[in-house]
Amino acid sequence: MDHPQTPRILAPHLQQFQYRLVRMLGKVTQLRGETAVIDAGGSVEIVLNRDCHLQLNHAVEIIGKVDGNLHVKVQAASDFGTGIDFEAANAVVEATHRHKEIFYDD
Repeated sequence: MDHPQTPRILAPHLQQFQYRLVRMLGKVTQLRGETAVIDAGGSVEIVLNRDCHLQLNHAVEIIGKVDGNLHVKVQAASDFGTGIDFEAANAVVEATHRHKEIFYDD
């Protein structure tokens, strides 16, 4: 079965992944009804779906599409709780971009 690629990105990568499906790990810093803000190497506004149940200060992994305003429209979200080492997780993301030929098609 062919699954769509979901490259792991951080806030600084949003521009180069406009209109593409991506995966992001971040800390929920704001909840605002239909939207939220996560810190994923910088602030990222995410547009929630009705299945999203985010909690402030929890880590969340989202899969979603980057829109024209560099917001991410969430298709799936997983709560990872509070024990995440973001520095290590972000280093992994950076490594995937340094060696992207291994991880995703450009």
